[in-house]
Order: sequence, then C-alpha cells, then structure tokens
Amino acid sequence: MARAFYNYTITILNKLSFDPELFKKELEKSYKALLPHEKRELKIWLHQFLLNEPQLRERLKQSPVFSEQKAYKLRNHL
Repeated sequence: MARAFYNYTITILNKLSFDPELFKKELEKSYKALLPHEKRELKIWLHQFLLNEPQLRERLKQSPVFSEQKAYKLRNHL
C-alpha cells in the first residue's frame, strides 16, 4: 500500500511540474507522508527530474526536501 502512495506522488508531481508553487506544496506535503526509504527514493527521483526543469529547481532551493548539499551527498552515496 505504501508503494502505491509513492507511485501516486510521482504521478502527481509530474502533472504539477507546470507550476513551481503547486509542485513545491505537493512535494512537501507528500514527503511528510512517505516512509523513510521512500523519502530517499523521492529525493533521488527529484534530483534526476530537476535536471531538465531549471524553473522548478530554482524554486525548490529553499525547500527542506531539496538542497544542493543533499543532492551532492545522494549522488556520491549511490
């Protein structure tokens, strides 16, 4: 069941990528509901997704879910 919520989160975030403010709100709301391992997966997905979405990346820099330092650690940890 929890995996279904993670997949739903990814679907919604893809659909909301046109609006940085909505995307940020949904990301932060969903992040709170995920399990710890799903949060790690979401961060990895997010960093890959944002490579092609500079307007979202700029808006999310202040989000607790996203930070450049965390992105660096995640990339080097894998």
